Amino acid sequence: MITKKSKPATIEEYINAAPEEVQEKLRQMHACIRAAAPGAAEGLKWSMPAYSYQRIVVTYAVFKHHIGFYPTPSAVKAFAKSLTKYKTAEGSIQFPLDRPLPLSLISKITKFRVQESLSGDAKWRT
Repeated sequence: MITKKSKPATIEEYINAAPEEVQEKLRQMHACIRAAAPGAAEGLKWSMPAYSYQRIVVTYAVFKHHIGFYPTPSAVKAFAKSLTKYKTAEGSIQFPLDRPLPLSLISKITKFRVQESLSGDAKWRT
């Protein structure tokens, strides 16, 4: 839901370009992922905040009614039992904007992806 007029160059610019009412959730998401993936390279991939080591760990994007979280299919499958409250697809999870973010779950999924990335089992290359 970032406008085409504004093309953010950093995660902070991405968050600041989002609607004001969603910026706090994006800041929470950013802080949660940073804590779960310390030292990860941060940037924008496909115009979304992305965090990586040798490979991309996770990305996310804000939409009109949700934040899309993209941890790859392996993570969605590994955490399927914990994700029953959320709409999911093969490699994505939707967190509705009208509910609190499940920060503990986001942290666990991110840590799982960090381990995959460092072991060479990750899907995305940076």
